[in-house]
Formats: sequence, structure tokens, C-alpha cells
Amino acid sequence: MTDLDYTGDGGEPYRVLGCCIHHQSHALPVRSPFNHRSFDSLNRTEAELDLVVPTPFALPVGPHSEYAKVPETERWGTYVAHYPRFLYLLPKRYLYHRSGDSLQKRVTPYIEDNFETPHDIVHVSDIYLDGYGMLEYCRRHDLPLVVNSHAVDLHNYETFNEGAKRRLRETIDYASRILVVSDELANVARRFAPDEKVVTVPIGEDPTKFPTDQREQIRAELGIDPETKVVLSVGAYTKEKGIRELVSAVSALDREDVLLVTVGHEGDLRWWLLDQLGKSPHPARSFWQLDPVALRRWHIAADVLVHPSWREGRPTVIYEAMAAKTPVVASNVGGIPEMIVDGETGLLVPPHDADRLREELDALLDEPDRLRAMGAAGHQRLLDQQWTWQRHAQRLNEIHHKVMAEW
Repeated sequence: MTDLDYTGDGGEPYRVLGCCIHHQSHALPVRSPFNHRSFDSLNRTEAELDLVVPTPFALPVGPHSEYAKVPETERWGTYVAHYPRFLYLLPKRYLYHRSGDSLQKRVTPYIEDNFETPHDIVHVSDIYLDGYGMLEYCRRHDLPLVVNSHAVDLHNYETFNEGAKRRLRETIDYASRILVVSDELANVARRFAPDEKVVTVPIGEDPTKFPTDQREQIRAELGIDPETKVVLSVGAYTKEKGIRELVSAVSALDREDVLLVTVGHEGDLRWWLLDQLGKSPHPARSFWQLDPVALRRWHIAADVLVHPSWREGRPTVIYEAMAAKTPVVASNVGGIPEMIVDGETGLLVPPHDADRLREELDALLDEPDRLRAMGAAGHQRLLDQQWTWQRHAQRLNEIHHKVMAEW
């Protein structure tokens, strides 16, 4: 059975209101796809989902003009996403708290005008802005709130202004559960919430979507020589994702069999990266907003995924590599050590250390049998740990039912 076949355990239907500002749209087709997959897997169970994707007002030209192209509604998988507008005020450093106020003020009446009320439970993708934006609706209709954190809001808490910090803490105080993607992040969440509120709920991937038995055919279709070692990097083109360390490490490899492939959908180092790849001694391909199906093909074609990020929760890209039977070399930060068994399913390296990254990568590329064994072990770990969207949805159901019973 695949995740697409999963329809829950036949329990009593219940109505969920979801809120997620980091969600895909026709104008932003690859934005945080894990949020869509989470809601889609949930909606394939006994949960009946309504979803709002609060979207900033924007001018049709200039910076952030892509938001002006977001439609009013759009179907994603099993549900229709609604895109009510709110004021996202800049500079964020000083006005982030006012953005949360605008979301709450504008989205609450939108929900009441467009959906049956009340719902049974509210489930959001981030504590702030999403969770805070739903507080007025939850209080008005006496509903429990379950909030997710994928690391950004909790890891960046100290960078927020005092108003945003107060609103984040207010959301945590009201929420019935704080769901986090890693045990490392759970420890951060417990700085703000009692232990019984915090639950680790991993996301995952559907391995049936990765035709690993077609690896040689896929590599041939992509024009990759059998002897070429494909080093894949997937993530935002930002310094925090270790893109400078990646370029430095790969450029310093003293070998002629390397192809570097980078895939990103946001980040201010995009043009810097293209310039550096043009100067690299190794051939390279760089993609922007690559379709998920095409990305899965590159995961399968790759010899190794490299992810030298500075901080993380549990990166989706590592689940994807595991589903593709591709080993991973990544920084030993955040929840990554919970995913990778060092020396068995991949290698862990210190962040900010391009020389160490080069050394480990160079040695590993000389051992193709070890690469394939690590990839197979990572795939088996994904299955053994049940890091799949099916199990993710089941866990959300279990938590929702418990919260509704307590409420």
C-alpha cells in the first residue's frame, strides 16, 4: 500500500481547520512542499480538512511581486487551498509582530465567511505566524489548537523583536500540543512549554515514488556517464545552508569524475552560486524551482547527497535521499544525527568546515560499493523507523483525537 492509497482506519470523521503561510501555489509551485504533503496525507484519513494559506498583499511589479499572482483558491491534491490576504510589514526586524496582528484580524472573518463553523480542531504548520493568526478564531469558537514547528520559529526566537516573542509565547501557552520534527527541537520547545505538551512527530517520504530499480536508465536519460560521480545538493541558496562550504569543498576535489548538481528554490546566493560554478574545475548543473518528479530522478541518479547546513530540524531532503537509496554527507547539527547513522547510512561532518567536508567526500567517492551499501542501509532505516507520510498522518490522527477528548 502506498501513501496515496491510505484512507485512515475508518474512524469517526472530524473537521480540521488548517493554516499554513508557507504553502505552495501556482505562483510559488515548490514552496515548502512538505507542508502540502502533511496536509494531504492528513486529509486522506478520517480528518476532513479546510485549509487557509494567508498570503501577503503585494504590488504586481517589484520585489515579492510573485505574491500578487497567487490565486484566491487552488486545488492541491485532495483539498482546496484558500489564499486570504494580509499585511506582511517590512522591515521584519521591527514590524514582525504587526504582521501577526494583521493575519489574525483579516483571516478570522475570512474563515467564518467561507467555511462552516465551528471546526473540531485547528492545526497549523508553524507556531508564528500561523498559530498566532488562529488564536482569535480558536477563542471565539472554543477550539483546541495544535501547532507544528519545523525549527525556524523556535531556532530563530532570539532574533525576533519583543512583540513577536510575546505573541509566540502566547500561542504556545494556548496550544494543546506543540509538534516538532526532531528530538533536538523538542528540547528547544521545552524551554517554552511543559513536557507533556511537546511531541516529536517526524515527517517522511513515500519510497514507492522513487523507482530505484531504474537508476541506470535514469542516469542515461540525464546524460550522465557511468563513471561520473554525481554530488547532489538540495536546499535554499543561502549561507545558512552551507552553500559556500559546498562550493569550496567540491571545487577543491582533485579528481576528474565529479558532477555537482544543485537544486534550489529561494536564496540570495543564487547568482553568486552560478558565477562560482562557472569558475569551478568540475562540470556542474544548477536548477531553480525543479519539479518534484524531476527532483526525485536526480535523487536516484546521485551517488551522494551533500547537506552542509548550519542548523536544521530534520531536513525533508534527507528523507528523500533515503527513499532513493542515496547516502548522505551532512552536518551534525539539529535533528540530522537522529536521521543519519554515522558511517552506516552516511557521514556526519562539522558545520562550517569545508576542508573536512572535502576530505570525507573525496574518500567516500573512491568507494562505490560503500556508497551503495550506505544508500541501501538508509533506505531500510526509513522503512524500519516508519518515516513515511502514511505513518505521519496516523500520528496526527492519534494526537487530534486525544486533544479533542481532553478539550
